[in-house]
Amino acid sequence: MVRQLFILDEVTIFDKGDNYVIPRYQRAYAWEDKEIEQLIDDIYDIDDSDNYYIGSLVVSRVSGKSETFEVVDGQQRLTTLFLLLQYLVSVKALEGEVGQSLTFDCRDNSQFTLSHIKDILSENGSDFVSKSSDRIELSILNGVKAIRQKFASINVDNFVSKLQHVVLYRIEVPENTDLNRYFEIMNTRGEQLEQHDIVKAKLMSFLTKRNEQELFAKIWDACSDMTGYVQMHFSKTYREFFFGGGWNCQPNDEWDKYLNYDSESEEECASLTLKHIIAKGFKAAENGESSDDDARVRFDSIIDFPYFLLHALRVFIRLNSEQWDVTLGDLLDDKKLIYDFDKVIASGKASEEEFSQKFIMHLLQARYLFDCYIIKREYTGEDQNGEWSLKELNVSKQKPYYVNTKLNDPREWETTYATRTKECLMIQSALRVSYTSPKVMHWITELLEWTFGEGSNSEYVQVVESIAVKAVKNNFLDAEDFMLGVETHHVVFNFLDYLLWKGNKEKYSDFMFEFRNSVEHWYPQNPSEGSISQWDDKDTFGNLCIVPRSVNSKFSNLSPRSKRETFEKVVKEGSLKLRIMGEIIEKCTNEEWKASKCKEHEDEMINILRQACGVYD
Repeated sequence: MVRQLFILDEVTIFDKGDNYVIPRYQRAYAWEDKEIEQLIDDIYDIDDSDNYYIGSLVVSRVSGKSETFEVVDGQQRLTTLFLLLQYLVSVKALEGEVGQSLTFDCRDNSQFTLSHIKDILSENGSDFVSKSSDRIELSILNGVKAIRQKFASINVDNFVSKLQHVVLYRIEVPENTDLNRYFEIMNTRGEQLEQHDIVKAKLMSFLTKRNEQELFAKIWDACSDMTGYVQMHFSKTYREFFFGGGWNCQPNDEWDKYLNYDSESEEECASLTLKHIIAKGFKAAENGESSDDDARVRFDSIIDFPYFLLHALRVFIRLNSEQWDVTLGDLLDDKKLIYDFDKVIASGKASEEEFSQKFIMHLLQARYLFDCYIIKREYTGEDQNGEWSLKELNVSKQKPYYVNTKLNDPREWETTYATRTKECLMIQSALRVSYTSPKVMHWITELLEWTFGEGSNSEYVQVVESIAVKAVKNNFLDAEDFMLGVETHHVVFNFLDYLLWKGNKEKYSDFMFEFRNSVEHWYPQNPSEGSISQWDDKDTFGNLCIVPRSVNSKFSNLSPRSKRETFEKVVKEGSLKLRIMGEIIEKCTNEEWKASKCKEHEDEMINILRQACGVYD
């Protein structure tokens, strides 16, 4: 049985008569900020002139309980929607009750957290969490905080109006279905055709000759693998042809030159018959393939291929505005990938065939520049967490190795470009952790466009810094005051940390940017009863810092001195603004912090930002 359910309508997913149980064999709630923010963004960006189908929920009706369903697939989305609706009710954006229609089987902490979700969302929620910390499921609590944080930057009433058009299909498996077998099938099922696959097929259809289509597919497939470096996704012959003997030259855009290239080794390989292969003395020719694993490193991109296509397309129309003059939407929306390509193609003065030819060569160039000049995550040895990396590929004896990208005039000393590369890596990672949703990573488009230009790459650090400067001005320094509290944009904190690091690299040599996604009050919003007094100016910038969501839960309602003493390691390894606040509170009391030290700290930090942004009183 398949039933269409609206999120907000007469027939809703959380009707009071229906109950959903997350069975014990399902994993715990595991969605993090990225997935939660993506779901909210997807809903907020819909065209409310039509319904938006958010996916499916697969359930099995519990025997003897006609309105109780065991969740087979889709529990992460379902739990997030439950938390989302509970939040909207708590802020009075929705009327009525959601009810306790979602439960966890044999997960005591998860069940306790869901059953007390109203208490957590209440005005005294932090007190409740503090008193019940040993029974709270942190993953669900962090989900609530991620939702609350997200709505600090979007209009809740507009969101609710969009939510009324969101539909989910509830699919009920037949009675007596073998759920174990069902899971096995689900885990091995094929992937659905994605939008970028459709775009590839459409662009290839504009090319009439087989060799053109083969070249297009070869480049597209190499670029679509966002792991490692694009050179490593070609055979040795094509690798040298596209990128030179050292594998590190930027490819040009000469379509006809590449089209007429004949790879003898690949043709030879293709012409081998089974008789040749099984003949005595046959030996497969070396094709020069060398993977990142050979060099004991692995690189992961900070964006997926559909988003890379969206960036590349925007750079393409900026560089070719005379032939394709069109404006695309502000958001980088992977669900509008086909729409964006169709819009650009339709706007062109050139033929569809020429668009395919020019775009695929542009894509190859863009991917090469992306690999050289946009940060990645690098994993070495047994390291599971990885670190930020800004490197370019080189080759020695047909083996790849990686060195820091050289951001310098060739006449300068290596120490100079090494310093610049480190600065570029730090400011890019500051932007990366500030803009967690790929829909708003416009800084990548700006940097990619710049790398296509003629300027000396010694200016690259200043180009990246200028993006952060603009964001800090618009989101903070242009405000009437600095009492923004938790609504203070994360880029303000991260750019400040970058400036503090840049100003004293020796002292802060251990500092790296991490996903610190929660704005925390140093002097608490709601002090623990009987500890310290309330403070009306707690939302001022000097009293704020950025911390991981888990640290926010730990800090809770403690006083500044208690936070410093109880979580000394967290403070000393945290953001640089937090470290400075920790150093200050070591030498003063909580009351002194409130009376004067916070203001002194704020003035110092604001002055650093103003100088970097060229903004003065």
